[in-house]
Amino acid sequence: MNSIINFLNSILWEYVLIYGLLAVGLFFTVRLGFLQFIHFPEFIRSVLRSPQEDRGGISPFQALCTSLASRVGTGNLAGVAVALALGGPGAIFWMWMVALVGMATACAESTLAQLYKVRDKDGQLRGGPAFYIAKGLNAPWAGALFAICLLAAFGLVFNAVQANSIAEAVHGAFGVPKMVVGGLTALLAGIIIFGGVRKIARFAELAVPFMAAAYLLMALVVIIINMAEVPAVLALIVKSAFGFESAVGGIAGAMLNGIKRGLFSNEAGMGSAPNIAAVAVPNPHHPVSQGLVQALGVFIDTLLICTATAIMILLSGVMGPEPELTGISLTQAALNAHIGEAGNYFIAVAIFFFAFTSIIGNYSYAENAAAYLKLGSRRGLLILRCSVLCMVLWGAYESVATVFNAADAAMGLMAFINLVAILLLSGLVAKLTRDYFIQSKQGMPVFNPADYPEVMDKIDLDIWKEGEDSRKPITPSGSVEVQPEGRTS
Repeated sequence: MNSIINFLNSILWEYVLIYGLLAVGLFFTVRLGFLQFIHFPEFIRSVLRSPQEDRGGISPFQALCTSLASRVGTGNLAGVAVALALGGPGAIFWMWMVALVGMATACAESTLAQLYKVRDKDGQLRGGPAFYIAKGLNAPWAGALFAICLLAAFGLVFNAVQANSIAEAVHGAFGVPKMVVGGLTALLAGIIIFGGVRKIARFAELAVPFMAAAYLLMALVVIIINMAEVPAVLALIVKSAFGFESAVGGIAGAMLNGIKRGLFSNEAGMGSAPNIAAVAVPNPHHPVSQGLVQALGVFIDTLLICTATAIMILLSGVMGPEPELTGISLTQAALNAHIGEAGNYFIAVAIFFFAFTSIIGNYSYAENAAAYLKLGSRRGLLILRCSVLCMVLWGAYESVATVFNAADAAMGLMAFINLVAILLLSGLVAKLTRDYFIQSKQGMPVFNPADYPEVMDKIDLDIWKEGEDSRKPITPSGSVEVQPEGRTS
């Protein structure tokens, strides 16, 4: 079994996905008209607009925070340090490049998740890759395979990984026994996840901005203290990326490690974030609106938080030509150099918040996958939630490499399925994107299903008909009458 899992991981992560995710990002960047560069202000506006009420959905800001809860994890602290240790400063430049093209991929997959979302028997909005694969491609079997892989990876094993990181950090900094840490983590997680997706979203909109702001504030303090050295560090990152500065791994090592860590961190194209993107009630009421929100999530994860970690490490001077430290130890050593012993405690607290919110965010994805597999009943969700908490307890105490490798294989397979699906549906994404920005020049964009006869029988029309006062009629239009106040009708 180990040999099969290792073979799958080797094929998926060293050949197919490392190039596939990057190629798909470039493809959507071109096909969507470089929207992440031209329309970036609209990304921010899509988050800041006042939310529309919906009994079964969450706000765009809550969806952004929940996806960031999953995206922003220990990889932002440890993963960046690994990339620097193995690929040198140039790896950070390639992380930036991956994030920039990944924003287009994130927009595409979350746009599709919005379009094909449904309402379950309890009135809760559900959706994600499993749904648009089944409906958009008429391949329910592939949707089921995707959902199973997501449940295994994000619902169970990756939560054990995050719990292990929490236990290691808290035990190392404060001496608290790992099982005690695991028990407290499971208890806190249980209080939140037993409240369902809406309670998770409310928690995320409070916790995620706090943890991100605190971490970025620390990085800002470090940058201000070392302001004179910042230009040289930025120049080193760029020069090392192209081999103009000697560094660990050379240009190939910088590129490979930067691309890998960037893809793992921002998750663009993996098919994870669309699961929560589908639950949002977008404003304006158009599928592309939520695609823009999730693209912004990639920017925040990599170009802000990962960069903050890299800058603090490079400014500290603790990383020599051949680093002896890597992972979280390197990040801790760097912060110790800046603020003394308090650095250990700050990193331990940061890991707790980053990893704990990842557990919560990962569960929200798993609940959507369970709904697709018809496991969304009260009993089904009870079993899922208890299983997640058991994995948190288990992961806090010990780690088994085989299980983690199996999760990597499951995530690789779901990413592969998702990439194929969004490529096959890329024409629809491009049409939706053109529609959104053409309408935005006239007023507030509004999705009209009748303009998309190819999907009229595949989407939940009732969801898109709700709130007629702010939407145009469900009739073929081709043009939008703009009212003086900016609304469309």
